[in-house]
Amino acid sequence: MQSHFWYALPVSLLAQEIKQNRPFRSLEEEALLNLARTFEVNNTRLGEFLRQFDLTYTQYNVLRILRGAGEAGLKCSEVSSRMVNHDPDVTRLMDRLERRGWVVRKRSNKDRRVVLVAISVTGLTLLSGIDVPLAQFLAGLGGHMGPERLGQLIALLEDWRRGQASVPTAIAETKTRHPVPAVRD
Repeated sequence: MQSHFWYALPVSLLAQEIKQNRPFRSLEEEALLNLARTFEVNNTRLGEFLRQFDLTYTQYNVLRILRGAGEAGLKCSEVSSRMVNHDPDVTRLMDRLERRGWVVRKRSNKDRRVVLVAISVTGLTLLSGIDVPLAQFLAGLGGHMGPERLGQLIALLEDWRRGQASVPTAIAETKTRHPVPAVRD
């Protein structure tokens, strides 16, 4: 794979923000780092916004998923598979949400071994109080781009994710392994 150095390009906003003096090795590297930086900046801002409602982004995401699921609720594993950001301990997250009264657990009528989680009336009330301010906040984050450019951004990001399937796993497996030197006393 060939590396591309873009000496002729002006210094990007990303390079300025992370104080990078050298050009990126490729456009793909710069794009990936831009994705990561944009996520970090927006995630921080969203976290600050949700803090006024005494919520984390992960808690908000679960409540949003459960609101969409309706009264039937979902198994924890199903909630986990729908999350935007993976959380390794969804069960504890559900425990915290249940203690706050935002979700309820119930046994499945079809299989008593299955526990379903549903959003409570209190959780729905919380989300309905967040909906309008959140829409205004999100419009402040990306509204300046306009609907056409936001649609293009969404399409580009989806293309990026779809492209992940075409990357052979062998790339990760062929990385050079350096032997660990023996420790001598």
